[in-house]
This record gives sequence, C-alpha cells and structure tokens, in this order.
Amino acid sequence: MLGYRFLKAQPTQYVIKFRNGRPQREGAGLSMLYFAPTTTLVVVPTGSINEPFIFQEVTADYQEVTIQGQITYRVANPGQTAALLNFALDAKGGYASEDPGKLSQRLIDQVRVAMRAELQGLVLQEALTSGDRLVGKVSDVLRAAPTIEALGLEVLGLSVLAVKPKPETARALEAGAREELLRRADEAIYARRNAAVEQERAIKENELNTEIAVENKKRQIADAQMDAERALRERQRQIEEEDMAGKITIEERRRQLVGLSVANAREEADAKAYGINTMMKAFAASDAGVLKALASVGMEPGQLMALAFRDLADNATKIGQLNVSPDLLREMMAAR
Repeated sequence: MLGYRFLKAQPTQYVIKFRNGRPQREGAGLSMLYFAPTTTLVVVPTGSINEPFIFQEVTADYQEVTIQGQITYRVANPGQTAALLNFALDAKGGYASEDPGKLSQRLIDQVRVAMRAELQGLVLQEALTSGDRLVGKVSDVLRAAPTIEALGLEVLGLSVLAVKPKPETARALEAGAREELLRRADEAIYARRNAAVEQERAIKENELNTEIAVENKKRQIADAQMDAERALRERQRQIEEEDMAGKITIEERRRQLVGLSVANAREEADAKAYGINTMMKAFAASDAGVLKALASVGMEPGQLMALAFRDLADNATKIGQLNVSPDLLREMMAAR
C-alpha cells in the first residue's frame, strides 16, 4: 500500500519508532511495518566499531611526532546517544543527517586531547618508547571523560600502533643510535682486547712465578745438598780426627809400651849382668877344678864324656897312649 513500508533491523541495530514526536516502540533487531508519512525511525548501531586514527603532536622538547593507532568502541546507551545525535532515517532508508559519521570523530578528538596531554610531559626518546604507557593513561582518561559518558559510548579498547618522529629527526636518532652502537662495539672490542692482554699478562706472571718457584726449589735442593755435603765432610773430618787421635793414642801407647819393654829389658839385662858379675866375682876366688866340677853337676852323660875327652886333649902331652874300647865308643854314640 502507498505510504506503508517494512523495516527489518539487524541484531546490532537499536530501533526507536517515533510517531507524532513520541516513541512508540524500541528495541534491538526489531521488524515492523510502519506508515512513512507519520513515522520516524531512529536506528542506532550497537555493534563494536574500530576507528583508526593518525595525528601529529609535539613532545615536551618541542619535537613533532606522528601517532598512529585505533580505538574500538560501541554504543552502550542507544537512547542517550539518539537523544544527543540525529540517527533518524530518511525516505530512502539512509541517515537524514551527518551526525552518525561525526560520532567516531568526536571520540577520536577525545583520544587526541588525552594523547596531547600525555605527550607534553614526555621528551622525544621517552615518547618513542611509551606506547603501552600512552594506552594505559589515555584509556583511563577516556573511561572517565564526561563527553563520552554523555554520548552513551563505551570504549572497548585502544591501541597505539606507532609513534614516529619526523624523517630528519629519525635519521638523526638513527645516527646517534648507530654511533652509540659503534661506540659500544669499540668498547666491547677494547674490553675483549684488554681482557686478552690481562689474560696474557696473567699467563706470563704464572709462567714467571712457576719458573721462580722451580728455581727456588732447585736452590733449596742445592742448599740441602751443600748442607748434606758440608755435614758429611764435617763428619768425615771428625772421623779422621778421631782416627788420627786414636792412631796417635795407639802410637803413644805403643811407644810407651816399647819404652816399658826397653826399660824392662834393660833392667832385666842389668839384673842378669849384676847376677853374672856377682857370680863371676864369687867364681873368681874359687879353684878351676871346683868350678868344672860344679859345672858338670846335672849334665848329661854325653856332655860329661865330652868334657872328659877335652881334659884328655888338654893333657895330651902328658898321656902316652890312650886306648878306647869299642864298647866305649858304642856307649858314646848311643848317648848322642
């Protein structure tokens, strides 16, 4: 029929039906037949929306940076949103105003304001590495922002994809970072060489200490050998002195013994001479025959025969003839 139309909304669309300026029906995902000349339909999307953003801001040290990211939000209170913005449909089924397209921009403006407030407290190098910090701070600011609450919006998520400086600033930072890396590399090389020199010096010191210890040990051994040889020589000298003293003592004793022997022999000879002299003096006054007789006392028969023949020989001039019988000669031979 003329003037009647049918609407079938999606589950993520909140529909409010106005008639004669008063809400007649509202809800998410409604389907209805309405009379277009007297009915106004307001459709507010309630699904999550991802809106990218990119803008430039200035840091505390007056360096310009570009912030790129995205924000995810949804309409949490469609009635409140529809009361502030025009989400009414026109005769062709599209939005009758540009307010639905401005909703995301208003939210991005709030993000920019919060980002600017945070970046003004950071220098360039801090800002380039503060993505997570910006996300946390700005998210807290957005949740507490009265404008967003008045629009009936709920921020589901915020992410900062990049914080970039100007190209010439980036090249300067890269040069500084490159020089810093080169300096660190030089320091690492120097440290490695220094460590190698220190290790080489430690090795040389250990070798010298080892050689010194070996020489000291050799010297100790040599000193010990010299002491042992000195002690051995001293002991040999003492032994030789003891041997010499012993030999001197033996020679002295031998000399004393010889002297005693000579003295004893002299005394014995003197005693014998004295005895002989005394006997000779005693025999000098005696008769020769008596002496012979005394000398023949205790002689053997053969000796007596010899003395007898000697007497015969002494008186041979006085003996005319001497006869010796065979028996006598036999006795004389047997006496031998």
